[in-house]
Amino acid sequence: MDLDAYTSVHRAEWDRLRTLVRRSRLDGAEADELVALYQVVATHLSTVRSAAPDPELVGELSDVLGRARARIAGAHEPAWRDVGRFVLVSLPAALYRIRWWTWGVTAACVLVAVVAGVWVATAPGGLEVFGPASAQEEYVRHAFSEYYDPGTGFALTVWTNNAWIAAQCVALGITGIGPAYVLFQNSVSIGAAGGLMAAHGEADVFFSLILPHGMLELTAVFVAGAAGLRIFWTLVDPGPRPRGRALAAEGRALFSVAVGLVGVLAVSGLIEGFVTGSGLAWWLKIAIGALALAAFWTWVIVLGGRAVAAGETGDLTRDQAGDEAPVAA
Repeated sequence: MDLDAYTSVHRAEWDRLRTLVRRSRLDGAEADELVALYQVVATHLSTVRSAAPDPELVGELSDVLGRARARIAGAHEPAWRDVGRFVLVSLPAALYRIRWWTWGVTAACVLVAVVAGVWVATAPGGLEVFGPASAQEEYVRHAFSEYYDPGTGFALTVWTNNAWIAAQCVALGITGIGPAYVLFQNSVSIGAAGGLMAAHGEADVFFSLILPHGMLELTAVFVAGAAGLRIFWTLVDPGPRPRGRALAAEGRALFSVAVGLVGVLAVSGLIEGFVTGSGLAWWLKIAIGALALAAFWTWVIVLGGRAVAAGETGDLTRDQAGDEAPVAA
């Protein structure tokens, strides 16, 4: 097909459709003309895509058709049902699909933390990484517990910090090394702190201040790490899909995870800011943390399993993601 000739023949219709779209008010005849031209130009776009897929022209026609569709059907505005779909379908589906990755990352990180803690507490010179005895005593008796200062400001600081760690894991996921490094560093830090506290006879203080918020908070970090590593593995093994398409689909789905973890970390931040450092009994604080973690996994397993069984992946819908060219299986 001669694209220049085709454009010359139909340019007047495209310009007319654009003119109608830009008008703030349309009378009855113009509204009918808008609908008719929308159908005609949609056919033109289909022809161009199949016969002479010029990116610039396809983009131009797609833009004017999108605007026309908004005028005809009404512009789409964020609705509660969209939020509901994200929370009840898309996000739990994306989390459910990486559950085994999450549990694997969790096991690996717990192992690293335990090894680091045992080394600090028992190895000759292990405690020296924290400085002289006076510095260790200050950390154990005061700094560790005083860090958990109840209040909104502290909760916001914790939320921001943890959201940044989770974002790093997902954003650096395609490298493979990025999320692994962040997770390793985080695990060693927590394990070493626990080892120091245990060596000074304060293991009970350590766990009573870590577990209430840490069960959910660390799970969110592990999920972020799992999402990042899943993106990396898609690059290595895209399966039957072309590598670029597989990465795009997984990236969109796992971006949902990154967005959803903001909410999960907000909950853990509230627990850390108002429960961990509060005067509640230690068992009650841990029970609150355990309940939050159980609620998270119930949401993922029940709603996510149901959504995945229905064919959901956490990716955008076809209308949102755009058309894809067919490929051989």
